Amino acid sequence: MARPARKSVAPTKPLLKPPVRIGNVDTAAVIGELRQLHEEAEDENVGRMPADEELFQALLYLEANAGALKSEKAQRKAAIARVRLWEYLREQADLHQTKAIEHARAAGAEWADLVPALAVKAPSAAYNKAKRMQAAALTAASRTDRPVRRTPEAVREAERLAAARAVAERRAEEEAARRHVLLAPVAQRLLEYRTGLDDDEDVTFWLDQIAAVLPSCQTRTQLVSLQTYMEAVVRELKKVERTTGRAAATTDDARLAYAAAAELLTSSPG
Repeated sequence: MARPARKSVAPTKPLLKPPVRIGNVDTAAVIGELRQLHEEAEDENVGRMPADEELFQALLYLEANAGALKSEKAQRKAAIARVRLWEYLREQADLHQTKAIEHARAAGAEWADLVPALAVKAPSAAYNKAKRMQAAALTAASRTDRPVRRTPEAVREAERLAAARAVAERRAEEEAARRHVLLAPVAQRLLEYRTGLDDDEDVTFWLDQIAAVLPSCQTRTQLVSLQTYMEAVVRELKKVERTTGRAAATTDDARLAYAAAAELLTSSPG
């Protein structure tokens, strides 16, 4: 009986089983916790332990001084944490080595030049190893659990999608910055004349949020938050007027600030 033909797999199709990854880790915090374990165990060498930010050297110290932990519970907790941190380093290595390869290639390095650095025996092997690491790096950058297939077609497609995301994010950031130029002075006026606005609990809360984010409004998240908080202030002021039948602003300056915010937000594309 003839064996059924095997279906070919599209070269850009992701692998079926997504890899389990450690992801983001606050390594300094974890090292700090491990340092505390050694201090509590009265490790006489803990003063020589590298700083929390020196992950690699700190891990070497913890490995060499694992015996300083007296309880089995502390030993188990510290060892598991070390396993996790080494796995985190393993994931980061592909990302950063890929960047180094890209920089070397951009500087004119041939694949033959990278053979010894990548611990392989031929330029083709250097190319293939670089592509495997690039696939891992693109998987991490894709922000999904779907791994990039280790084929040239899949890598090129992932690069195209990553470039498109970068363009979209840059445009969003530019738009948020443009909106901030309009929003910031209006938000500042709301704060300056807030004593002339209704002191409803919700109004006060959202004005406090504006006061917290406005001085350091730089990232896209902060810029978007500023508009969200202003929309909430205007919404609550309108609610006060609707439910009480009285004006939400009691001074001319406050009325002008409120009107300017309402008008600007009405014209907002968001």
